Amino acid sequence: MATGISFSVTATDGAARTGVISTPRGEIRTPAFMPVGTAGTVKAMLPESVAATGADILLGNTYHLMLRPGAERVAALGGLHRFMNWPKPILTDSGGFQVMSLGPLRKLTEEGVRFSSHLDGSKHMLTPERSMEIQRLLGSDIVMCFDECPALPATEAEVARSMRLSMRWAQRSRDAFGDRPGHALFGIMQGGVTRELREESAEALKSIGFDGYAVGGLAVGEGQEAMFGVLDYAPGFLPADKPRYLMGVGKPDDIVGAVERGIDMMDCVLPSRSGRTGQAWTARGQVNLRNARHRDDPRPLEDGCQCPACRSYSRAYLHHVVKADEIIGSMLLTWHNLHYYQVLMQGLRDAIAQGRLAAFVADFHAARAAGDIEPL
Repeated sequence: MATGISFSVTATDGAARTGVISTPRGEIRTPAFMPVGTAGTVKAMLPESVAATGADILLGNTYHLMLRPGAERVAALGGLHRFMNWPKPILTDSGGFQVMSLGPLRKLTEEGVRFSSHLDGSKHMLTPERSMEIQRLLGSDIVMCFDECPALPATEAEVARSMRLSMRWAQRSRDAFGDRPGHALFGIMQGGVTRELREESAEALKSIGFDGYAVGGLAVGEGQEAMFGVLDYAPGFLPADKPRYLMGVGKPDDIVGAVERGIDMMDCVLPSRSGRTGQAWTARGQVNLRNARHRDDPRPLEDGCQCPACRSYSRAYLHHVVKADEIIGSMLLTWHNLHYYQVLMQGLRDAIAQGRLAAFVADFHAARAAGDIEPL
């Protein structure tokens, strides 16, 4: 498909690879971490601040944006890029995961999902065709096909039924997406933790044909060992010349393990959500700024970090504003977390390009094992 979006792998190290997704709105360096701007904003951050952390692409959410402010309204105001002042690429997820999370507020049929809004109880119907329409109205650069992500625990039979429904919806998404130069459509592999179902799903998606492929249905409670078990084989079922996107991941060690196994793109709310709850991610692990041991500590959150929180403020100050529920606490810690994630991604890209990924991963785990800096 000639979409105006291309992917090239520039280096490999084992299963890991680094490369570039080229789009009309700019290049996305891979492996890439996408900060989540669910409702048209990365919480506690200005768009230019997100860009300053090194992010090449953001993720927006079909479900939330269709409910508020509405896809048609966003389109009338110039599309999501202009609406939220983000000129770089945007990927929008299809809304399937959020609708799944509604539980009893939804009714699933072959046609799609009928659900009640969590905001005001209003009734809506989301189908593959409507999901494609919403994402077109938003103007997203990378569109995700509409799928169902079964809630765990689920039997293998339930996972198989759900996966096959998602594959039928993938074909309908492909048909509804049509030919849109400058925009890409990604298919989503499902199948739980069963190898045969994952392979069946991959074959169905490849027969339809997509511009990229996501590994869905992970990071939903199965645990890291099971997730890595799937990633040991699932990326290999997908075309090597297309981007591979692991949805909803994750913690730094999840990201490193996924990249080792051949994943090119990831997203997660964790760095921004953690920043709003006084949690910071550093090379030496997670730090809780609410803890009293930071109260009189004049040192930066992380030595050598170039984010504003570390350049200009002490742990004592961060502890104070977090405990006082001052907005600047969320702002500074979110900026730090997003900066840390992008530094991690650059480190992974450099290590792959230089053929030293194993050493990088060993150093990553050694630093985390050492723990936070010693108390004063």
